[in-house]
Amino acid sequence: MTFQEIAQYRLASQKLLEVNSSSPQEIVHHMGAIQAQDYAMAKWAIGSRCDSSEKVIEEAINSAQIIRTHILRPTWHFVAADDIYWMLDLSAPQVKRFTASAAKKCDFDEKKLNQINSQIEKLLAGNNHLTREEIMLELNIKKTSGQDFLGAAIMMNAELDGLVCNGKMKGKQMTYALLEERVAKPQPKLTKEEGLAKLAQRYFESHGPATVLDFSWWSGFPPTTCKTVLNSIESELNSVEIDNQKYFFSQNLNLQRNFCESVHFLAAFDEILIGYKTREVSILLEHQPKAFTNNGIFKPVILENGKVIGTWQRTLKKDIAQIKTHFFANFDETKKKTFFKAISLLEKHLEIKIIIE
Repeated sequence: MTFQEIAQYRLASQKLLEVNSSSPQEIVHHMGAIQAQDYAMAKWAIGSRCDSSEKVIEEAINSAQIIRTHILRPTWHFVAADDIYWMLDLSAPQVKRFTASAAKKCDFDEKKLNQINSQIEKLLAGNNHLTREEIMLELNIKKTSGQDFLGAAIMMNAELDGLVCNGKMKGKQMTYALLEERVAKPQPKLTKEEGLAKLAQRYFESHGPATVLDFSWWSGFPPTTCKTVLNSIESELNSVEIDNQKYFFSQNLNLQRNFCESVHFLAAFDEILIGYKTREVSILLEHQPKAFTNNGIFKPVILENGKVIGTWQRTLKKDIAQIKTHFFANFDETKKKTFFKAISLLEKHLEIKIIIE
């Protein structure tokens, strides 16, 4: 297997090679978790993997089939409702170290955060969905630059404690709601070892071929922990070694398939890049600063046959979306038809006309 083949197989694992009939929640379940701090782009990360419009995906989020919360690494993710509790049980303790440190800078210790949680629970009880600003107002935490930072830490802590998750959108504003009022709590709970094995299996089936270090980065768990859990499920995966590095992937991945020419306009923070520790398989080193920054800002990217060849940006107006492209090299005019087909998927997702500048 070559690196070019790995790039193609990752497209297959991530359900990007073909438009399929999976529902938005099935896509999120398959992926395990999809990074989602850029809300609009995260919806396109789902839409680029299934035949669903932005409105349909929004409804799946509003109806709690898909949950948006802080999980795995200390950032927003989409997770399927069926996965929210066991993933929280597994990853919340490690992520809470970040929120505890942030809250402590504002003199909020664990005891004070627990008291705040009790107040938040009373505010949201009875399917009351409130924005962060509305919650902070009720808690008498005024919005200054420092206190707004505290508000974020408070709500993130409440998410990690399994108290709250996203509620229904209020216009363009996100709200919070009580998690147990949105998603029933399952019984019994998984052990940590069971949870880690399930997470690893999900990752390599949806992101493979990938390495132990890739899984460590994505999951937020130390490499030693990831290596131990991988050893326990290795017999359920296939692997290939390239340059003394082992790549693991699903046993169901079809290695005999013939890949056709493909182009994808993918979201900012898409899992095709952010889901891996090192990204040379998908983007040359010299192009990486054009696609993402050292402080973790990822741009929307254009892929050709699994390789990043440029970036794009969109501007939404009343009844059109303007797309501006930036290619790393001269664009081959003979490929226009393939590129326009890729754009048509985004046009269908947004349900408005797209103009390419």
